[in-house]
Amino acid sequence: MRKKRKKNVHKFTIGMKKKLVVLFILVLLAFVGLGARLIHITMNNGEEYEKQVLSQQQYDSTTLPFRRGEILDANGTILAYSEKVYNLVLDAKLLLRDEKYLEPTLKALVTYFKLDASEIRSYLSDHPTSQYYVLAKKLSYDQIADFQELITLGSEKYDENIQGIWFESGYIRKYPNNSMACDVIGFTTGDNYGMYGLEEYYNDVLSGTAGREYGYLDDDSKLERTTIPATDGDSIVTTIDGNLQNIVEKYLQEFNDEYSNNVREANGANNVGCIMMDVNSGEILAMASYPFYDLNNPRDTSRLIGMPSVDEKGNKVKGESVFDSGVYITQEMIDGFTDEQLYQNYNALWKNFCISDTYEPGSVAKPFTVATGLESGSITGNEVYSCPGFLHVGDYDIKCHNRNGDGYVSVERGIEISCNVAMMYIGQSIGVNTFSEFQRIFGFGLKTNIDLAGEARTEGLTYSASDMGPTDLAVNTFGQGFNVDMIEMISAYCSLINGGYFYEPHVVKKIVNSSGATVKNIEPRILRQTVSQSTSDKIRQYCEAVVMGDEGTGRTARPAGYRIIGKTGTAQTLPRGNRQYVVSFMGAAPADNPKVAIYVVIDRPNVLIQETATRLATVLVKKILTEALPYMNVPMTEELSEKEIQELEELREKMVTPAIVENPDAAGTEGSSGDESSSEGSSSMLTPEEAKALEAAEKSSKSSIWQAFDVDPQTGYYIDPETGDLLDPNNGSPTGYEVLPDFDGTGVSESAAAASGSSAQ
Repeated sequence: MRKKRKKNVHKFTIGMKKKLVVLFILVLLAFVGLGARLIHITMNNGEEYEKQVLSQQQYDSTTLPFRRGEILDANGTILAYSEKVYNLVLDAKLLLRDEKYLEPTLKALVTYFKLDASEIRSYLSDHPTSQYYVLAKKLSYDQIADFQELITLGSEKYDENIQGIWFESGYIRKYPNNSMACDVIGFTTGDNYGMYGLEEYYNDVLSGTAGREYGYLDDDSKLERTTIPATDGDSIVTTIDGNLQNIVEKYLQEFNDEYSNNVREANGANNVGCIMMDVNSGEILAMASYPFYDLNNPRDTSRLIGMPSVDEKGNKVKGESVFDSGVYITQEMIDGFTDEQLYQNYNALWKNFCISDTYEPGSVAKPFTVATGLESGSITGNEVYSCPGFLHVGDYDIKCHNRNGDGYVSVERGIEISCNVAMMYIGQSIGVNTFSEFQRIFGFGLKTNIDLAGEARTEGLTYSASDMGPTDLAVNTFGQGFNVDMIEMISAYCSLINGGYFYEPHVVKKIVNSSGATVKNIEPRILRQTVSQSTSDKIRQYCEAVVMGDEGTGRTARPAGYRIIGKTGTAQTLPRGNRQYVVSFMGAAPADNPKVAIYVVIDRPNVLIQETATRLATVLVKKILTEALPYMNVPMTEELSEKEIQELEELREKMVTPAIVENPDAAGTEGSSGDESSSEGSSSMLTPEEAKALEAAEKSSKSSIWQAFDVDPQTGYYIDPETGDLLDPNNGSPTGYEVLPDFDGTGVSESAAAASGSSAQ
């Protein structure tokens, strides 16, 4: 009997069961994790992923552009808006699906859009499956309206044989006033993003949210559409008054027309800037700098001609000589520019000089020195100083504008005639700690945070108390040795004359939505109080003497029929002795209760002797205010003389700029001969009556001193027989005279300039 074999039976062991359970659990966990992830995506990112999927459809999913918000002036005039335009798009695949569509479609395209049929045929031959090809860009509605009827189902002119053509909508930015307020407004790029000015600063406000039209297949495989409409951007209402802006720009243009190609083949100056500001709110009423550019064509190369050239890094190209103001752009230079050079020079054109460029302020800083002295109690305002023409500080004889000296000078007269020595004595009374502290209070070295793109950082361009030596303090008192920008100066000046209230400067006063409802009001914002009311009252009094006083250096800034206040300024640039200056005037009107402040800065005017050209700034201010004040309903307070009536008529009808006259603010410090002891201990406290008597005697003694001097045939100025210096007998008044800096290196000597560590740009 044969034995039975045992069968091999694979047993399902406990170990295998455990492995199977573990595998099942892992698979289950994976599905649970995947499900949880899908739920998370659906709840939080479903719409985003849905858009990504649908956006891959070339024809059935379309982005709907938003309309960028408008920019309006304070009167509601539109400064910038967006106009709807259309791209003409060809769907080759749809057109070629039946041969009968080709000829009618081509004929219509040629008839309505003047397109080249042969070029379209060539494209169709090379790209038969293409579904997106732009035949024409940025067409207006009027240009497409007739053709639109041909392809619109239900229209009387509908032609079913015209296929494969559709319109893609978009917006282009338009600026109806071309170059008006270009520095304030800025412009947009091709993809609707703001560059410079308000367009950049308020880009997020002006921009809306794009919509989308989705195409999808329903359960019956029919194409359905869902539209999420675009949300238009908000509009901004500015503080800019278009009429004042036009007045300012008209006279900046007139200035350039008068002085371009005068001494050098270039614009009337490297830059000319003007700001008009509401004294009691910080609102910018007008802001402009020359050269202008066309906002509708910002890359017009003709606007570059006459400007100082910059290199690939944006640095100004230096001239061959230290006396050159720069290298100025010609058409030949433009033709040879690299792309980077051209771009950097465009940037130089587009930036706003009023907020972007820094420079030494010169004598417009003197009211701040006096205000510091009064507010800190370092002076009372009754002091009288003796000015022999220089003051020895440290290792230097720092000169006054009048090398022969101004004699006895009170605090008020020190502002009126712009005496450097008086300011230096006041600075010594103040001391470095208090002086540095008040510079910060006035905002020097700090951003104002104006709502415009491109404001310069001036931190590090002013001194801290620990870094300020006696020479630095001395030159700082008359606006040399530290840098500012225009918006800093005028904002601080408004606080000096409005009772001490420093308002944050701003250009936008309201934001409104596309329906016209107000989204946000931007109210005036007081940041701090710089000086007391009593100090402010005295500064207004002293600045009024600058314009209204017999010796005032700013008398040519006064418009006929008005009393205004202000201060002139002439600042040297580095290297000292290069004969390159920044001249300016900062003032306000009316004198008794200032409403509007104005600041004009002319950077290296195109004239033979720049240091005597401050009258260019004062006359520019006069012309602007002559038109602006009546427009602002500021009543005249002074009787008009026959001469003023005639002058007013000439100014309004002929618009002729008066001849250049010298300015006493051309401050200078350099090693000089003189009795050092004569400048020591010459500050004294006198009663106001005694001070006036000393000043009157000083004026009388100088009234005819220059009459015996010879006249320089080249310039027409008098020659000091002792020093050979050129003198101007008028000096803005019939009694004083000014020493014109010699051309061997005036102002602070190079070693002193190095000690101050500043530069003007």
